[in-house]
Amino acid sequence: MLPGLARAEQRVANIVLADPASISRRSITEVAEAAGTSETTVTRFCKAIGVGGYPDLRIALAADTARTSTRDRELGSDIAPDDGLAEIIEKVGYADAKAVEETAEQLDAAVLQPLVEDVAQARRIDVYGVGASAFVALDLQQKLHRIGLTCFAWSDTHNALTSAAVLREGDVAIGISHTGATAETVEALREARRRGATTAALTNFARSPITEVADHVLTTAVRETTYRSGAMASRIGQLTVIDCLFIGVAQRHLEQTRAALEATYEAVGGHRLESRPDRRRQREA
Repeated sequence: MLPGLARAEQRVANIVLADPASISRRSITEVAEAAGTSETTVTRFCKAIGVGGYPDLRIALAADTARTSTRDRELGSDIAPDDGLAEIIEKVGYADAKAVEETAEQLDAAVLQPLVEDVAQARRIDVYGVGASAFVALDLQQKLHRIGLTCFAWSDTHNALTSAAVLREGDVAIGISHTGATAETVEALREARRRGATTAALTNFARSPITEVADHVLTTAVRETTYRSGAMASRIGQLTVIDCLFIGVAQRHLEQTRAALEATYEAVGGHRLESRPDRRRQREA
């Protein structure tokens, strides 16, 4: 939520993020002074992130600190320039696992359910995403298409806009953007909504621009490491949400899903190489 907070509230947020454990032991006055702001702003920050006030924030942080082991704190740190490959593997694995765990913990079934129903009944589904989010969009397209739903993933701006322009009521458009501020994705989703389609956003930031043009907002809970431009953990979090959405939709068309999955599995069966007992690939005659 950090990018969507007021500037003074962002300073409070940075104090909290820098040392969450210490906040549970500090007074609201101390936090306000450290952030160069007022106690009122600290209280406003608490309400903005969904806790009732500063006492509730202290309790929540104390409980979270108690659950966090020394190993978690070490692995949760950034990848350093002098980290060995073994440390990199451990930290990347930790970040990816944490992305899945924390995304699943905050994914609200009550928010996901209406989107599942809309997608399951849609005449057509458009999915927009550029850069790394384009690969997630393609994953959703492949999944939904495989169970017989009409779904298109668009990463080119012109193609996305022209596709959005022919959507109508009963269609669903989904925009995927980690930051929620990718102009091309927001623009395509806005056009789809203007044409009457139901819109949904998948983002890491609940107060980002893309949420303003979305009827449904799904969020991930991802903290990227040093190599943010690589879009590593963010992609894992997005795929977690996509998998939950897909399974929910597939359940609504259970018989159709089973038949489609069997048919598609059989269709590609001839393209799998058999293995000999020694695990070497067997050449077809």
